[in-house]
Amino acid sequence: MGQFLLVMLCLLLSLEPQLRKCAADLQTSARTAQVLGGDTDLEPAPCLLRDLLPDPRHGAVKSEDNFKSSQFHLDLWFYFTLQNWVLDFGRPIAMIILPLEWFPLNKPSAGDYFHMAYNVITPFLLLKVSAGLKLIERSPKTLPRSMVYVSIIMFVMGASIHLVGDSVNHRLIFSGYQHHLSVRENPIIKNLKPETLIDSFELLYYYDEYLGHSMWYIPFFLILFIYFTGCFTPVEDESRMPVAALLLMGPSSLYYWYLVTEGQIFILYIFTFFAMMALVMHQKRKGLVLDSNGLFLFYSFIITLVLIAVWVIWLWNDKILRKKYPGVIYIPEPWAFYTLHMNNLHAGKESL
Repeated sequence: MGQFLLVMLCLLLSLEPQLRKCAADLQTSARTAQVLGGDTDLEPAPCLLRDLLPDPRHGAVKSEDNFKSSQFHLDLWFYFTLQNWVLDFGRPIAMIILPLEWFPLNKPSAGDYFHMAYNVITPFLLLKVSAGLKLIERSPKTLPRSMVYVSIIMFVMGASIHLVGDSVNHRLIFSGYQHHLSVRENPIIKNLKPETLIDSFELLYYYDEYLGHSMWYIPFFLILFIYFTGCFTPVEDESRMPVAALLLMGPSSLYYWYLVTEGQIFILYIFTFFAMMALVMHQKRKGLVLDSNGLFLFYSFIITLVLIAVWVIWLWNDKILRKKYPGVIYIPEPWAFYTLHMNNLHAGKESL
């Protein structure tokens, strides 16, 4: 609930200048009407026509004049890459490295505070730094802002649900919980009495791995795709990546690999990637090519696919992980690999 109120506060703050301008325009219109003798046929306030009334061109392709000179959004991609690595990828590492005495098991861990910061900073970046503003400006179609706002609200709700479930699941590691096993097969879970407690832990796992991830990642990839739709240009010279983009591509691709494997969202990722490919081919027929931002995002997804393939091939013959991830799509989670192999390795060294 607190996360939802925070997002609503950010929305109100972002709309405050627009509302003030609208109020000023209304006052000006009212004074003008009084001077002219109460003429009611005056043109409405400019801000109302431009910002509040529905855009009659909704869904229509903008003219080519709107293809402005494209620049690589270094601020956008640098901030996203940095906060994703530190606050998302780094949170379980911080939980393991920092002493348990600092964060007792009945209190939030360091990783939980990282997750809380992620839930606040990421929507702020989507709204203020780039996606919440630039994607609407750069998109070839006029999109309703409500679509972006609802997506961000769903993102925060899903990430907050995941925060609770993931916090408990990761803290259970210190009690012997093994992520490479299912909930009912875990030694510390299967002997619980009454057995209805096991159902409660399975419900917690469902909120963490399924509901939380779905509400978190679907809006995230949707916003990325909407942003991608605006990354086309008719100028061939703009279809080049600067050195900064090349340097950020590796960390960005590696993070997407972690996101897809740990979040178990390969289907969502591959459908987004296919949609990008289809859009690239469709726009190519119109003489449009990807600009530096589109190339950065598209190539990052390609490298991510290669990393996923290498990861799957490496663990293809792991019988224990195969048991947890049956079916056609076999993509083990990094945390499951850690608790199965790396954690046992550390325990063996400590016993020596």
